[in-house]
Amino acid sequence: MEPRFFDTHCHLDLMLSPDAAISESEALGLGLFDCGVDPRDFAAAKKRAGRYPNIIAGAGLHPWWLADGRCGPAEVNLLCEVAAQERYIGEVGLDFSARYAGSEPLQIQAFDRLCDTLAQHPLTGRVISIHAVRSAGTVLDVLESHGLLIPNPDSPAIIFHWFSGASDELARARNAGCYFSVNERMLATKRGREYARQIPLDRLLLETDAPAEPQADASARQLITSLKSASLHIAELKNCVVESAESIVLENSRFIFDFR
Repeated sequence: MEPRFFDTHCHLDLMLSPDAAISESEALGLGLFDCGVDPRDFAAAKKRAGRYPNIIAGAGLHPWWLADGRCGPAEVNLLCEVAAQERYIGEVGLDFSARYAGSEPLQIQAFDRLCDTLAQHPLTGRVISIHAVRSAGTVLDVLESHGLLIPNPDSPAIIFHWFSGASDELARARNAGCYFSVNERMLATKRGREYARQIPLDRLLLETDAPAEPQADASARQLITSLKSASLHIAELKNCVVESAESIVLENSRFIFDFR
């Protein structure tokens, strides 16, 4: 079934009942980009996604896992090994919030190495979902240094997930042709709504970032309700009917993730 909704950033491995959510999502026409947080989990996630046409598995290493020691050099090596062969990458990036102070050099080294790997092994249609908290400028610098922002047939689609950087960083990412996935929680803030207003509709995507907490319940119906709520907010910000906003944003997902 062709998806009628598409969640461009969620975490099946962190859900209380991922198999139930997957089964329900297929029945309801919900597509999911399952963003990994630990590269050791990717093989199982990819195998799981292979059983469901509406699921896409991403190879990722969340900066939180790197910053707090849950992942280290071996996992960075594994991520790069896997990423060299995979189209879908995420969640990756940098988090320079106070909680992870002191880990910035480690994070940058890992992200730089990943970007070098992706530049050395280009794949048409590659997608990267990026976490950038207080670090969007550095993320853009690293991407740019490896030529990953240069428009060409092999350039990856760069998605900033839940963008929270400064306004000049938003403008820089927008001018570089990046995409932005937004969710209900982002749109509940004044800054988040203003950023969504500034981002062209053809660069917007919907996400849930579910689950809200590890091992929390996250049914497909809940995900769809969240995506619909985000769509309504976007339509209000863009002064258009919600059906139009939903259609354009879904077409963006179809284009990036190559499903029809």
